[in-house]
Amino acid sequence: MSPAKGASAASSEQAELAALVHDRSIVICSGSGGVGKTTTAAVLAMEAAAAGRRAVVVTIDPAKRLADALGLDGIGNAPKQIDGPWSGELWAVMLDTKSTFDDLVTQYSADPEQAERILANRFYKNISGALSGTQEYMAMEKLYALHADEAFDLVVVDTPPSRNALDFLEAPRRLTRFLDHRLYRVLMAPTRGVMKAVNVAAQAFVRSVSKVVGGEVFDDAVAFFQAFDGMEAGFKERAELVLDLLTSPVTAFVLVASPSRDTVDEARFFADKLAEADIPVSALIVNRMHPRFTDALPESLRARSDTLDGTDIGGLYRNLADFALVAAREEEHLAGLAEQVAPSPVIRVPFLRSDVHDLDGLRLVGDHLFGRS
Repeated sequence: MSPAKGASAASSEQAELAALVHDRSIVICSGSGGVGKTTTAAVLAMEAAAAGRRAVVVTIDPAKRLADALGLDGIGNAPKQIDGPWSGELWAVMLDTKSTFDDLVTQYSADPEQAERILANRFYKNISGALSGTQEYMAMEKLYALHADEAFDLVVVDTPPSRNALDFLEAPRRLTRFLDHRLYRVLMAPTRGVMKAVNVAAQAFVRSVSKVVGGEVFDDAVAFFQAFDGMEAGFKERAELVLDLLTSPVTAFVLVASPSRDTVDEARFFADKLAEADIPVSALIVNRMHPRFTDALPESLRARSDTLDGTDIGGLYRNLADFALVAAREEEHLAGLAEQVAPSPVIRVPFLRSDVHDLDGLRLVGDHLFGRS
């Protein structure tokens, strides 16, 4: 590939990426850990703000890299505005799972007393921040709430590492399945006065659980479900709305990777799962690519260095051959993934001289993503 052709293809793909942040309402960044996903999410939101949009970036990654990169002392569950040289607005949110769950309970309770009973329940306090899948579902709830907020034009979401991000996609379905599950009905039975109708096996299960976790803990759980009674419809309806939003044309999934074999395999795995859900990958961003200084083959460069052995130029050719070999292997790793997400754009971001830790660093990444470098 000649330099001219490479530049032309990159320009077209960068324009497609720009169109996502200019036109879509939701952009979800997914990928394995350590590939620059949080940075990418922040940069996409910054680009939207620079284009005049009101963008909010949400991170559900426990690490606080986003707050550091944006120059904030800390961000929380409520959107916090970030000042900068953009015509639009840039906001940031760090998901607080329990606070989001508390807000849902308050919203779907029949009255303040019901909400108070649930929020004060010890069982609820334990599960609201620690139950498997709760974080992912609450991230979906936060996404939905921000999307519905007229204060924002674009919501950019930074997800957990890719195999956890599958939970992110499945969270609405899992909640609906749980509320429809027979076990949930068993636990609800004492609260509805129909425990006698529950079969013997179910009663034995309830007694066994009580022995394992302790009677006091089990009583707290039953009290929680009693307080929760009547709220299922609201939660199920919201879960369906969230699922519809994820598969809506207003939502774009951006896959973030690095050129290493392991992270490419993770990205391919996630792309497969999206395909199974009939969700296309809207763009692939590959961070930390080694630069291609030449189109010459590594073998020819190595041969040239051998003919100049013992000279300074020979050493330079050997270094160039090494770089060319690494770059070629990275492209080999990416070839299958790029084909898998085609015709979506593939954007390559090179290694930077320093880590991204402030707005200037984010702008530099943006220059590479959108063709301004």
